[in-house]
Amino acid sequence: MWDWNMFFGSLPGIFKGMWVTLGVTLACYLFAMVFGFVWVFLKRVPFKPFQWLVSFVLEFIRSTPPLVQLFFLFFGLPMVPYVGVSLSPITVAVLGLGVHFSTYISEIYRSGIESVDKGQWEASIALNMSVKDRWTKVILPQAIPPTIPMLGNYLIIMFKEVPLTSTVGVAGMLFMADRFGAKHWAYLEPYTLVAIFFLLLSYPSAVLIKKLENKLNRRFDKKNPTGANNVKKGVVVDG
Repeated sequence: MWDWNMFFGSLPGIFKGMWVTLGVTLACYLFAMVFGFVWVFLKRVPFKPFQWLVSFVLEFIRSTPPLVQLFFLFFGLPMVPYVGVSLSPITVAVLGLGVHFSTYISEIYRSGIESVDKGQWEASIALNMSVKDRWTKVILPQAIPPTIPMLGNYLIIMFKEVPLTSTVGVAGMLFMADRFGAKHWAYLEPYTLVAIFFLLLSYPSAVLIKKLENKLNRRFDKKNPTGANNVKKGVVVDG
């Protein structure tokens, strides 16, 4: 039987867990975005055996369930000989989900970089730009904007995957719902409340990202000419 007392009784704890869930999501996402660039540049190292190794590691991480990776970091890593490192639940969450999703985000970056016109690369080289300036002033400013909608979608996906971290002790919404249910032997009400919170937080974000995607699609569908003339004094300018 539905019990409104249990529903409202679980609200304070789940509301507190909401902030933990949001904080862990943001930390994991920022880590994944930064580490995604690491994978991109590692795959561009001009040494074939190293590229094969990086590709194998990427496929291994993608093919392994994130829950297994969390369990390995939390329960298995302390038992590895000569390592024996124990990590806090928050650290495990950020490393586990951050590294896992960074492998997917790296592919988004790669597609964005490969979409940059060949003339832009040639022009930056012709202008004798340094590698740093070539990437920061020419390539990335053109490669990243079209990928923003895809990056936004992965933020929502990650938000929905963060409840997995409750299995290693992260006190997010699902963890608080489990604890309340175990204490009062009432699971229907707290789990329903968790579902409502996820709906209220994720659905508006999905709508905003969809609108942003449509706006960017309209912008980039109007293809401006690219090439050496679009690079002026080492800075990308519109066609």
